[in-house]
Amino acid sequence: MILSALNDYYHRMVSDPDASMPKPGFMASRITHMVLLSRDGEFSRIIPLGEVTKKGVEGRKMFVPWTINGACRTSGKVAFPLWDKPKYSLGADGKKIYAEHFSKFQEHVFQLCHEIEDDGLKALSLFLRKWEPGRAIEWEFWEDVTSGNIVFCLESDQIPIHERPAFQEYWREHWTEWCRLPDQVTGQCLTTGHSVRLSKLHQPIKGVYGAQSSGASIVSFNLDAFESYGKKQSLNAPVAENVAFSYTTALNYLLRRENNRCLSIGDTSTVFWAEKKSPEEDLLASLFDLPNAPEEEGEPGEDARTAGQVRSLLQALRDGKPIQQVLGELAPEVRFYVLGLAPNQSRLSVRFWCQASFGELAQKVSQHYSHLSMERQYTNQPEFPALWQILIETAAQQKRENIPPMLSGALSRSVLTGSRYPESLYTAVLGRIRADKQVNYIRTAIIKACLTRNHPEKAGEITMSLNPDRKDVPYLLGRLFSLLEKTQGDALGKIGTTIRHRYFSSASASPSIVFPQLLKLSQHHIAKAEYGSAMDRKIQDVLDDVHDFPSRLSLQEQGVFTIGYYHQNNANYRKIDKE
Repeated sequence: MILSALNDYYHRMVSDPDASMPKPGFMASRITHMVLLSRDGEFSRIIPLGEVTKKGVEGRKMFVPWTINGACRTSGKVAFPLWDKPKYSLGADGKKIYAEHFSKFQEHVFQLCHEIEDDGLKALSLFLRKWEPGRAIEWEFWEDVTSGNIVFCLESDQIPIHERPAFQEYWREHWTEWCRLPDQVTGQCLTTGHSVRLSKLHQPIKGVYGAQSSGASIVSFNLDAFESYGKKQSLNAPVAENVAFSYTTALNYLLRRENNRCLSIGDTSTVFWAEKKSPEEDLLASLFDLPNAPEEEGEPGEDARTAGQVRSLLQALRDGKPIQQVLGELAPEVRFYVLGLAPNQSRLSVRFWCQASFGELAQKVSQHYSHLSMERQYTNQPEFPALWQILIETAAQQKRENIPPMLSGALSRSVLTGSRYPESLYTAVLGRIRADKQVNYIRTAIIKACLTRNHPEKAGEITMSLNPDRKDVPYLLGRLFSLLEKTQGDALGKIGTTIRHRYFSSASASPSIVFPQLLKLSQHHIAKAEYGSAMDRKIQDVLDDVHDFPSRLSLQEQGVFTIGYYHQNNANYRKIDKE
């Protein structure tokens, strides 16, 4: 189903003149230099394409001929037709000559010149026959050339040879013949159902966070060990050559950041697309990562308008308004596909795969934010935290590489489908609070969301802010701990280590051991604090409903304890408007 949806997306985008999707048999590549030739094959000059910076030549994106051999080369000597790195196209790299690589490039050009009648190809063929690779090494700007890709063209028209009409017409008809590999078999394609020649190699997928820079594969069977039940390798995952090209090209297109169809959520690269072109496609990414565009005077920018539209959408859905009323001109029935990929050595793992309409996805995401809703500590904190902001709270030192493995995929799946949050998310947040003693807005919101969705019977009704009518012991103990900490602060001022740093973990797990000691200590703080009598009354009001300190609190009760602590903390420092 994944390959079929990607194949359909490719054919939709390749027929769109505004999309920069390469046509069958071509690939997008950064070309940095163009070699100009005379009609009799004499070298004229080489020119850079784009500005020359400290990092080299910027280059220009071109659609150049593609072959599966060249796309999959990690070793060996395989050249692209009519363009390539200087090692192949000019036979030199650095101070070394690469005669064998150059000969592979020559073979392609000579074969094309034999099959196509074109002045540009004739000139390139003549040039390659008499070119001496050592000449290029003597160029003073040679270092800039070696870091890029080269194309060739006639000096008289400056049209790259691969863009000349004669070659373009030939390549549309014959590109699959240039992709044939030994021992290829025919069979029924699992995507189209037709009996065709099956692809033995699939183009590498590039752009997945953490994967090899040369690319990785979703479908791969390059060893005999992958044969089973007596079937040839490609029969284990039979995909036609043109379908293999389509789905890999589409996925590489989606993974390019400039196309705004990819999000990095922890260690998972998430791509999404719609079955047809629609404005909803541009809004979906913002449902997961609301852009915070700065507000400036005058007309708001595109990011600010998108942020406002998405925020209004989420707020309305969270408040329970009907989907049709909320979406307005947007079409809730447009079908979307969401794919999460993560690296697994030289291959890719599918972390999650979701198919749903835009309306369904919007409802699930708004439900997630509803469960996550919590009173903020500061007004500049995000009302709708992005998934990466949630995940980073589970990581030691808040570093992306320390996010627990598999958690990003599991969390994304639960948000998209409305299923239970992963229990590892809840335990990871509690673990970070025990480790660094920081109870902040996003961590408390995560605890609330996990309890509300996964354990509603134990969590009860959790409000966004302090609920003085809630009388369950874990919540009251959390409030009590906050009041005791505030009393200490009022008495001693700002100190490096508070009772939160010393006792929070043990108080939330074993209240009967810690709280009697803290209450004795609080009497000294109350006597010393300027407003000690007021804090004493607040402490007593909470204690009136606590008849006994339990010996242990379960993990769910520890979460409720943390929420009570956070709610009371916010109430302690909330500004009160005076009449």
